[in-house]
Amino acid sequence: MAVPEVRTQRLLLRGWRDADLAPFAALNADPAVMEHFPAPLSRDDSDAFVGRQADGWSANGFGLWAVERLDGGDFIGFTGLTRPRFDAPFMPAVEIGWRFARNAWGQGFATEAARAALAYGFETVGLDEIVSFTSPVNMRSWRVMERLEMTRDPADDFDHPKLPHGHPLRRHVLYRLRRSDWERARQG
Repeated sequence: MAVPEVRTQRLLLRGWRDADLAPFAALNADPAVMEHFPAPLSRDDSDAFVGRQADGWSANGFGLWAVERLDGGDFIGFTGLTRPRFDAPFMPAVEIGWRFARNAWGQGFATEAARAALAYGFETVGLDEIVSFTSPVNMRSWRVMERLEMTRDPADDFDHPKLPHGHPLRRHVLYRLRRSDWERARQG
């Protein structure tokens, strides 16, 4: 499946290019960017992550877009929709996620890109619900989820099964957005 392009006011969500590999690897090696992940990614792991993206689009009709700024074409990160590959009480689910280079933080890019991904998921794919999750200490992502009008019920919080017992990032908060709530918010 060809990856559709989506434009927002300031961003282009597009398929991945070979030219994205080096800046994406730099982003994944940045300890500040990866603070809420178990570890930074090696160059090989970062490249493999990009390599898997076409498969997600083919299998699901959605996936993760590379994100570039329209004013200059700089690659700044990714956003999009995926199916988490672990067992949890809220599964099966479709997750919205994002990761941006530190120099793109604090400018609203994550929220802007994620809004476009939500619209694609609800309008084009026809999803009924989209979730997002992170560790409780990742307040930047919490704020993005809340700006997207996602809601949290603390009873839905969970221990990430891919992290060992006692790991400081094992506990996760879960946010949800149902299509009906998204449509209501857009109308009102």
